[in-house]
Parts: sequence; structure tokens; C-alpha cells
Amino acid sequence: MNIVKTLAAGLSAVSLTAAAAGAEDLRWKMPIAFGSNLPGLGSPAPWVAENLSTASDGSLRVRVYEPGELVPPFDILQAVSDGKVEAGYTWIGYDQGKVPAVPLFAAVPFGLKPWAFSGWYYFGGGHDMLQEVYANKGFNVHAQLCGIIGPETAGWYSEDIQSLDDYDGMKIRFAGLGGKVLERLGASVTMMPGGELFQALEKGTIDATEFSMPAIDQILGFDQVVKYNLFPGWHQTFTAQYMLINADEWEKTTEAQKALVEASCTAATMRGLAEGEYKNGAVLEGFQEKGVNANQIPRDILRELKAVTQEVLAEEAANDADFKRVYESQQAFQETYEVWDKRAYLPADLDAAEE
Repeated sequence: MNIVKTLAAGLSAVSLTAAAAGAEDLRWKMPIAFGSNLPGLGSPAPWVAENLSTASDGSLRVRVYEPGELVPPFDILQAVSDGKVEAGYTWIGYDQGKVPAVPLFAAVPFGLKPWAFSGWYYFGGGHDMLQEVYANKGFNVHAQLCGIIGPETAGWYSEDIQSLDDYDGMKIRFAGLGGKVLERLGASVTMMPGGELFQALEKGTIDATEFSMPAIDQILGFDQVVKYNLFPGWHQTFTAQYMLINADEWEKTTEAQKALVEASCTAATMRGLAEGEYKNGAVLEGFQEKGVNANQIPRDILRELKAVTQEVLAEEAANDADFKRVYESQQAFQETYEVWDKRAYLPADLDAAEE
């Protein structure tokens, strides 16, 4: 918890600076894309709102609105850019139709681990690239990484996946770039908010779905409908959430208030990752006790999925200059990161290898 204590101390110091500077009182409405009860995914938003109010001594107050209360989850970017709300908290991959490069900041198939993505974002130019990506498409927003969780599961299915042919004709809810991969395999991919998925799965509107990690999928009740939960989450090795702030509103903030937002979101990113890592193992054990088949996708199928993914990403890069620039930056970092990753971390199957 030392990092949290250190950040808290820093926030307190910045708070005094903000008060001393006579900062203008700001009141922001912030709709969120995920219920605040969802660990690591929605829970960082109210924590950030409360922290900003406390640390700013009330000069910056943020009111959180649950999904659909003020703005539909998929409309948050536009609402923030247009100034209908001052801020929003969302998974920006939902906006790939408007800003093709943003999925690279949200979840990349066969991409970086969450802590590695954070390294690239904070120290590899990712934060500045994201501001440029939005500006190049005409969106009036400032984006701040404000939450991250580990891999999702590869989805919930009524039957196991034995080959890529099993995706052909499947009606599935799948998000982001991973959805484009499954479309290439013949799946009928749809997007809908998390709150609608249980009913769609139960009624047969969709045959299968992915949404998030076990601690969240349990709350949504997928295990009550289908019994095959596949791993690993090849399509989202990390899932990053952002606080989007209207750019004009961002300009109203003092340097101290800006620092508070950045520090609060950095702390929330750490807390979100920690919450998911703490809860997922116990939830997954519980799933298996309920008869859920937590199966691993065979390695040969994963290799085929990776090959299709590389084709899709190459095409996206060819069609959008921002996508190409960001993707090449991430790929270059991933190559050097793997030098460290392969040597530094213990293998997960260490005990099995010694038997």
C-alpha cells in the first residue's frame, strides 16, 4: 500500500497549493459507461470523484451518473466533446467507428500486459499520442488514463470452441479490435452495453458474449445461462478506462487542479488493477464449483487467432495514419519489453515443468 500512501500524501500537498492559488470552483457532471458496482471497471470513477472533491478542498467537485442516467454509455465521447457534460468515464474502444486509433489505447488483441501498457502510456509517449488522435478527428476532449484491469476472459459460450470454424455464423457480443477479428472468421458481431447482455444471452438474441473478467462477469450472471467460459482473453490483454474532459473545461482548470486530476487518475489506475487481481481467483474457483467449464483455448487455435489478428491490425494501420503511428510505437516497445518480460518473471507452469 506504500504507493497509495505516497500518492495520497502528494494529493494532500497539491490540495494546499490549489487552495492557495484561489482556484475557481468547478462543478462537473460525469456520466460513466459501467456501473460503479463493477470492480476495477466502474469502481474507480466514484473513487476519483470523491478524491478530487476532498483533495481540492471542494474547488473541483465531480458528480457521477450511473450508465444511462444522463448519457447513454456509447454516447459519452460525443457528449463530452460537445460540452453537454463536462466529463465522462468510459472504455474508449467503443468509439472505434469515429476514431479508428482509439482501440489501441483501450485493448489490443495479443497486446501488452496491463502494467506494460501503463509503462508505454506514461513513458513511451502514449498519453500525448492519445490527445493528438482525438484532436486529429475533431474531438474537443482531454483524455486521462483513469483505470486498468487485467485480461478479460475469451467469452461465455454454450459449447466449447474446437476450431476457428466454430465462430462462423455465431451471433456474439464482442468489443473492439477483437470483434473485427471474429467478423473476419464469419461471426455476426454485435455491440451492446453490459447491462443488456444477460437478457440477450438468456433469450438467444446472441449465442455467446464476452464482457470482462470473472469478478465482473459473476455480477452480470453469465454463468447462470451458459457453462463454457474460455481463456485466455486473447482479445483484451488489458482493458483501460479513461476520464474524458471537455477541452474548454480543461482549460479552465488551474495547474494545481490539473495535477489533482492526473494524480487521482494515476492512483485509480493502480487501485483498479489491484482490485481485479485480488478478486478474480476466488471468483473463478467459485465458477468451477458451480459447474462452469473454465477451458483453455488450444494453442494451435490461439496461433491461428493471432495470425488473423495481425492481418486485421495491418489493414487498420494501412487505412488510418494515426492507427499506424500508434501501433508501430506499441510494437516497438513490445519487442524491447519482451526481452525483460521473458527473463524477469517466473513461468506460470514452473511446478508442472519440474514434475
